[in-house]
Amino acid sequence: MKQHGTNSFFVVGEGVLEFDRDGTATTRAPLTVEELRRFRFSRLGPEGTPLDEETRIALATAMTADVPQPDSADPSIPAGFTYLGQFVDHDLTMDRTESQLGEDVTLDELVQGRSPALDLDSVYGRGPQDRTDRIFYAADGVKLKVGSTSPVPFPDERVNVALEGFDLPRFGAAGTTGADRRRPLIPDSRNDENLAVAQTHLAFIRFHNRVVDELALRGLTGPRLFTAAREQVVRHYQWMLRTDFLPRIVDPAIVDDVFANGRRFFEAPGRGRSPHGLQPTMPLEFSVAAYRLGHSMIRGAYQWNRVFNSDGPGGAATLFLLFVFTGTSGNFDPGSTLPDLDNPNSGTVDTLPTNWIADFRRLFDFTEADRPDLAPPTADGGNVTKRVDSLLVNPLTQLPAGTFAGRGTTFPEIERNLAFRNLTRANMVRLASGQQLAEFFGVEPLTDEQILVGDGGVTLDALTDAQKAAVTVATPLWLYVLREAEFNHGRLGPVGGRIVAEVFHRAIEGSRTSIVREPSWRPAFGPDAQTFRMTDLLLFAFEGKADLLNPLGD
Repeated sequence: MKQHGTNSFFVVGEGVLEFDRDGTATTRAPLTVEELRRFRFSRLGPEGTPLDEETRIALATAMTADVPQPDSADPSIPAGFTYLGQFVDHDLTMDRTESQLGEDVTLDELVQGRSPALDLDSVYGRGPQDRTDRIFYAADGVKLKVGSTSPVPFPDERVNVALEGFDLPRFGAAGTTGADRRRPLIPDSRNDENLAVAQTHLAFIRFHNRVVDELALRGLTGPRLFTAAREQVVRHYQWMLRTDFLPRIVDPAIVDDVFANGRRFFEAPGRGRSPHGLQPTMPLEFSVAAYRLGHSMIRGAYQWNRVFNSDGPGGAATLFLLFVFTGTSGNFDPGSTLPDLDNPNSGTVDTLPTNWIADFRRLFDFTEADRPDLAPPTADGGNVTKRVDSLLVNPLTQLPAGTFAGRGTTFPEIERNLAFRNLTRANMVRLASGQQLAEFFGVEPLTDEQILVGDGGVTLDALTDAQKAAVTVATPLWLYVLREAEFNHGRLGPVGGRIVAEVFHRAIEGSRTSIVREPSWRPAFGPDAQTFRMTDLLLFAFEGKADLLNPLGD
């Protein structure tokens, strides 16, 4: 499941669920060893009722209408958490044995590699000792590679220099087409599909390398140093997710209940699966619906750095430009159109232009970490996410083909619409409705009026009466959890929040390194033994220096 938009799923207990070009689903037993080695999905609730294509189109069109959308406010969430969430999704769904299908893989590696885990394998791959993945590592076999930016003259000489360590490493001359040369030298190329997630991935590379430097002072070297650094990085990452990321997007009472009292529904004791035995699976309800909450948090434009902001010489960084300035989806050419991005031979430079380096002060709130000196400039400020609700910004109707592995193929234009893709994917896997999951969890479902009217989200007036009836009787789970959030101050509630919190708990528990299985562990690289937030990770990764967190200056 390395690329978005897979047309088949290996669902444990069901078999291979696959679809033809029209989306018609069939289920069959695995035919080959390779199919048994697929990423492991599961189904948490019952199968649901499909929604016809016309209704999906009408619903997707409404959800991506070009209308004003509220920012997150209660609480406000710094915009960097949108793309941290995407980074986490890729970590969860990274298929770590994909490149090893024809080679020797132990049973333990096989099951672990095909199971969701929050252990940063999207950053580490199979490690520096693996003959395929050593390409991601520096010559010492301990640190991860970083890349250099490309000098550009706009808007001044300060950006007309190459800066080492501010782009992902890339294949460069080893590639044939422009897209090949720009391809990121990281285990999961999805982390370069937009610039915000690419710069987030780079921050994790730098965090690892700084932890290596710290542990080397204690006398560790070689493989022992790498192993110790990786374990520390993973534990700090998990702590940050538990204490900083999850409570921003899920009702904190649900998060606290799950992590204090354990899971009640997903691979929980007494429900037929040993929580400490078999490796985790990935519930379709999480992957195809609940965790897609982040799509509603995306802004149409960002105050990116001193060059690209509302008052800067380049104007605000539009969402489309964040796709342009990547290797997986874009071509690093500011004059590109959507067809240009679909062309693998477009573009003239092979690394990120220097004027597009992120100013992390605008993506995260460092005043939360008692660093008022790292507040963004007051002229244009920082960014917050859009509120978690049932609206998506209109640019998400025009996804570049590279974001769903569509370069060089033909497809109906509606498939560029992210909301349509989400609804169709759920339809294809026969996902349970929101009402079915509410019953499964034993919680009061949303009323018909709450589904149809919501609270500041999508307006469904354009749907026919028959379409409205279909949506209220069996509400697509993704729409349901977003409607639920509208009535819960922009956080996931009893259905969506329960799914997300329990899957995170299970994915941490099932990781090779796990703070759930090591409850006495405490962070070492934050301000105290209880605190490690995303801002603390960035401060450590960039040495607490403003000129590294924001190398282009004000």
